[in-house]
Amino acid sequence: MADEKTQAVDAGEVVLGHRRTLTGTVVSDKNDKTVTVQVIRQLQHPRYKKFIKKSKKYHAHDELNDAHEGDVVKIVESRPMSRLKRWRVVEVLKRAV
Repeated sequence: MADEKTQAVDAGEVVLGHRRTLTGTVVSDKNDKTVTVQVIRQLQHPRYKKFIKKSKKYHAHDELNDAHEGDVVKIVESRPMSRLKRWRVVEVLKRAV
C-alpha cells in the first residue's frame, strides 16, 4: 500500500505532499546555475485513442552546475526563483555518454 503523501499521478510524475517531481532530459546548460529540462509525456487522443507524445521545457535551478546537456535528471517543484525558474534539480539519474 502506498504512502498517503505519495501517489502516482502520471507516468514520470509523483506527488510528494504538494511538490511535484518530474524526470526529463537536460537540453541546455548554458546559463549559470540553470538548466533547461525537456519532459516528455504520453497521452491518449480522446477521439482516435492513439498515443501521442507531448513535450514541455522547464527551467530548473542547479546550484552546483552538476547537470550537463544530455543527462537525465529529476526535478522538483519549488518557490519561484526568477521569472521562469520554478523547479530545482534534485539528482542526476543518468549521465550523458
